[in-house]
Amino acid sequence: MNYYALTPDVIVDAMMSIGLHVDSGLMALNSYENRVYRFKSDQDGTLVAKFYRPGRWSQIQIQEEHDFLFALAKAKVRVALPLVREQQSVFEFNGILFAVWPAVAARQFEADNLDQLEALGEQLALLHQVGEHLNLAHRPTLSTEDYLLRARQVLAEEAQIPTKLKAEFFSRLDALIARTCVLYQPRQLITLHGDCHASNILWHDGPWLLDFDDCRRGPAVQDLWMMLSGSRQEQLLQLDTLLSGYESVREFDNSELALIEPLRAMRMVNYMAWLAARWSDPAFPANFPWFNTPDYWQQQIGVLTEQLQNLEVPPLSLNSWG
Repeated sequence: MNYYALTPDVIVDAMMSIGLHVDSGLMALNSYENRVYRFKSDQDGTLVAKFYRPGRWSQIQIQEEHDFLFALAKAKVRVALPLVREQQSVFEFNGILFAVWPAVAARQFEADNLDQLEALGEQLALLHQVGEHLNLAHRPTLSTEDYLLRARQVLAEEAQIPTKLKAEFFSRLDALIARTCVLYQPRQLITLHGDCHASNILWHDGPWLLDFDDCRRGPAVQDLWMMLSGSRQEQLLQLDTLLSGYESVREFDNSELALIEPLRAMRMVNYMAWLAARWSDPAFPANFPWFNTPDYWQQQIGVLTEQLQNLEVPPLSLNSWG
């Protein structure tokens, strides 16, 4: 089956294959890596179906994501659990793996709301308590080899960088990679959400954590730093608030704050490589028209240069707060 042409009829047939009926409201949701659809079932309520991109995760890797979710729910972490049919939560239809979740009735998380931020810190600490003891044997770790070295290879092979910009771009990129590899030395790896930003959180009587598609092992601070924004003082306030909730449950190793800028560099490079690798998917040129243009690559030279400078700035420290 053509993954790029999941028609409504195919989606309906896939749901029927596990005993679900699409009765109304079938709608594609904002998702580019996978294909995600919301629909209403008279019998089962509002549901969300995710069709996994072929070749990204194996069935056993997706099952590890689901096993993590079940373990988190048991520990009272606010996560949505995939539907189970005949002791299965990962299904296959015409060669494509998929799963189905009940929709979470909630509103968008407010990252600038300090009460919500503190509650999120508590939930992340509960998540990390589980992640300390749950190993993902079949998923990669959050590593410079994957996020930087592999990403560089993808950019060299796939990105449409103008010839006149290539030397300068890769010179900046290689300097950033070299420095980040020196600075990114995590002491402890635990199982993480992996992509914890405001768009993957909802709020209803507390935070609900969604989309564990990128779960893997890495340092705890990976699930915290993307919630920080604005000036240094604003970030210190946000960090203090997050950790107030977090440390009510689990101790945080403050030495991990030195990993924030290396992790930002890794995400930045990996994001460029992700777009380049997916450019043949029709959804990507349509939704990211600014990518692969000369202006974009010129801008990235400046972004890489700025991030290289950020790596040399003293890390955030709560010792200087207040």
